[in-house]
Amino acid sequence: MQATKLPANADTFDYVIIGAGAAGCVLAARLSEDPSVSVCVLEAGPSDRHPMIHVPAGFIKMIFNENYTWQFRTEPTENTGGRAIATLQGRVVGGSSSLNGLVYNRGQAADYDAWAQAGNSGWSYADVLPYFMRSERRIGGEDEFRGRDGGAPISNIDWKHPICEAFIRGAVGTGIPRNEDYNGRTQEGVGYFQRIIHRGRRVSSARAFLIPALKRKNLTLRTNIRASRILFEGRRAVGVAALRQQGGPENMFHARREVIVCAGPINTPRLLQISGVGPQEVLADLGIAPVHILPGVGRNLRDHFSVRVVARAKNTLTINERAKGLRLAGEIARWLVGKPSILALSPSLVHVFWKSDAALEQPDLQGVFTPASYKQGFVSLLDDFPGMTCGFWQHRPASTGFVRARSTDPFVDPIIQPNYLSADDDKRVLIAGIRLARKLLTTPELAPYFDHEVSPGPDVTTDEALLEYARQIGTSSWHLIGTAKMGPAGDSGAVVNSDLFVHGLQSLRVIDSSIMPTSPSANTYAASLMIGEKGADLVRGRTGVLGSATSPAA
Repeated sequence: MQATKLPANADTFDYVIIGAGAAGCVLAARLSEDPSVSVCVLEAGPSDRHPMIHVPAGFIKMIFNENYTWQFRTEPTENTGGRAIATLQGRVVGGSSSLNGLVYNRGQAADYDAWAQAGNSGWSYADVLPYFMRSERRIGGEDEFRGRDGGAPISNIDWKHPICEAFIRGAVGTGIPRNEDYNGRTQEGVGYFQRIIHRGRRVSSARAFLIPALKRKNLTLRTNIRASRILFEGRRAVGVAALRQQGGPENMFHARREVIVCAGPINTPRLLQISGVGPQEVLADLGIAPVHILPGVGRNLRDHFSVRVVARAKNTLTINERAKGLRLAGEIARWLVGKPSILALSPSLVHVFWKSDAALEQPDLQGVFTPASYKQGFVSLLDDFPGMTCGFWQHRPASTGFVRARSTDPFVDPIIQPNYLSADDDKRVLIAGIRLARKLLTTPELAPYFDHEVSPGPDVTTDEALLEYARQIGTSSWHLIGTAKMGPAGDSGAVVNSDLFVHGLQSLRVIDSSIMPTSPSANTYAASLMIGEKGADLVRGRTGVLGSATSPAA
């Protein structure tokens, strides 16, 4: 292992952050609050100036735009019907928060308590709740578990549809309680999602945290530059090499204090591997001299595998019709003058947190409902008929996979294999979710609007047939986590410790959703903001400044 000699003209900062996603934006903003330090953020994608980023409904236009997303795909397996599954990630300032489904969902207290019980001191729900609260500016609702002064505005839906109201009443009729704040005392129940939307516009982590902080002279953002390797002197990270184009000259960035990787659950392990940190067999296959053998890098990949049930609606207009022709023009006009409009909606409007088995104490399923439907095989093309959709995924998948670099070239996509539905329990819970979706779509309360089931169709009834349906049409929820797992030194699969330092190395941390040991019972954006907030305090040596909550939510 040879020491890296940085050129004399390398740009020098105290902290070099790789990735301007959810956690990276928070981290950069917090670290730069100290005027005595300098911070540089390297982002592989462009600025977030594209107007469709800021229109919530622009999600449909942006997610497959290769100029703003990593167009990653999984390796096919029998459990996905031989299909490669799109696992898109944001490649733009704001990362996936500039392109995601806009839902704010923290998860259950038990998720984080399990992290702490696995040996990660300081990561119980009581420990992390203050960081959730610090990042958010909750608009409306109760105060006990919610923050009012943070950068991310969290709003309630202001556009109501009779199908949604009927769906919620029907769910309540089956015994699922109505819950107005699933981010409060308990998650269980049905109601409307909270969104990262304010005054009709998306508020990404970039808009909430990074861009306001860029007014400071000690914070620098470099866009359209891709980290190619972390630079080491012995086992100490001292900088980052980065490329503006494939095969171009390397740009060098020296980090006086720390290199912090916030590149996400696919790019973070890939970067570590091509920098010489990872499993021995992976480094050998790449022909890379090891800096540090760390078997867990790239392993423990988890994702929420989602399956939807689609029905044809009647007796009302759905979003499918409102998004076309003169009706769309009317919706645009309403949005322009600040009135409720389909342009200011998240893709999923109603949540259902419930149980696959009545004996469970807490929900193990998340359901989403919307008065809209998409063409089979698409997530961005609305059906030509009036439609509604109810989809489910398992909160805490047991199936795990891996991310493995194919090449030392950072412009070559890595191998991504989540191994969806490889665990028997995942199959059982997902089948229960599909059956629950059907039940909720056929309640007496929803009957005035329910015409018939379109997919999977009434003839698909057995568990095996439903599982085959899931294999053929199931999709990633884009909630990937775990590939730089947090755990104590005795955990052979751990990559970082509870202070988020990479085991066995100095001055190198990972601060993003890669560090999650297990999937939270939630979308991952809220938890990523929390990780950014807590990570910033760890870097600044301010552990415990916010204290711990005394009454965690369920």
